[in-house]
Amino acid sequence: MTLHPSVAAVRLAVRRALAPLEPGSVVLVACSGGADSTALAAAAVVEGHRTGLRVVGATVDHGLQPGSAEVAGRVVAGLAALGVDETTTARVTVAPGSGLGPEAAAREARYAVLEQVAEHHGAAVVLLGHTLDDQAETVLLGLARGSGGRSLAGMRPAFGRFVRPLLAVRRADTQTACLVEGLTVWDDPHNADPGYTRVRVRRRVLPVLEEELGPGVTEALARTADALREDTAYLDAVAAAAHAGARGPDGLDTGALAGLPDAVRRRVLHRAALDAGSPAAELAREHVLAMDALVTDWRGQKWIDLPGHLRAVRRGRVLAVEPQPRPGSSETPPGTDAAG
Repeated sequence: MTLHPSVAAVRLAVRRALAPLEPGSVVLVACSGGADSTALAAAAVVEGHRTGLRVVGATVDHGLQPGSAEVAGRVVAGLAALGVDETTTARVTVAPGSGLGPEAAAREARYAVLEQVAEHHGAAVVLLGHTLDDQAETVLLGLARGSGGRSLAGMRPAFGRFVRPLLAVRRADTQTACLVEGLTVWDDPHNADPGYTRVRVRRRVLPVLEEELGPGVTEALARTADALREDTAYLDAVAAAAHAGARGPDGLDTGALAGLPDAVRRRVLHRAALDAGSPAAELAREHVLAMDALVTDWRGQKWIDLPGHLRAVRRGRVLAVEPQPRPGSSETPPGTDAAG
C-alpha cells in the first residue's frame, strides 16, 4: 500500500534523524498534542520501532491555561494509543518577573524540564516538532526586529541532544498526515491569539507576502536561514577562539577585544552576555552594540543594562558582565561614572 505523500514526507524526515542511533537507544518525543508534534510522534513510533529504538512520549504542562492538566492527560493518552513504549508528563512553573517575556519564559522552562526527562530516561535524542513554516516565521521575526544574522539563521536542526527533524517539512503536511492517519490533535488557543506576534506573522503577514510576491516565500525564508547558518557557524568558531584569548579572571581584556574585526568582537560580547545568563531570546543587537561601545568608544560611561537582570561594566581594561545590584542599592561600579 502506497503511503500518502504527506505521511511519507514526515516519516522520511524522522527516519533520517533517527538513522545514526544504535538499536536499543531511547528517543524522547516532545508532544504538545498539536498536529506537528503528533505527526512527529506517530512517525517516530513507526520508524523507531523498525530499527529497534525505544520511543518515549513526553508532554509538558505549562499551567498557563485553565484545564491544562486535562489537556496534558489527553495528550498522554494519545501518545499511548500511538504505541510509544512509555509516556511521561511534567508540569513546569513559568515564573513572572524572570526578565523574560511569557513566550520566552515558557520555552526556557520547557527545554529545561525536557532535558531533565531525557536524562532520567537516558534518551539519546529529544525530537521537537518545529516545521519549515515555523522556521520561516522565525526568520521573518528576526528580520523585523533587526536582530542580525544570528536570528536570520533561524532555528538549528540540532543542538545538544535536541533534534528538529521536520524543519524541511511544511505544516500542511503534518496536518494532512494527522488527518490521513485519523489522529486526534489539540488546537492550542494561543495559536489563534493575535496578541502574540508570531500568530500575527503566521495568519496575516506571511499570507500577504505570498499573495503579493508570489508562492514560495515561506520556502525562500527557510533557505535563507540555511545559508546564513553556515556563515554563522564559521564566525562563531572564530569568535570562540577569540573569546578564549580575551578572557581573564575578572572579565574580558578590552585591549584584546579592540583589535578584533567588528563581526568577531561583537560575537565575543554576545557570547559573554549569554554565558553570564542573559536570555538569548531577549538579548538584542542594541544590547551588544552598547557593550561594544564600552570597548571601542570608551568615555567613562556607566554600565549597560542587559536582559536577565545583568549589566556590562568596564573597569580599566576589563569588561565584565555581572548581576545588577539589588533594588534600592546605591552601588556604583568602581572606576565608572554613573552619570555618564
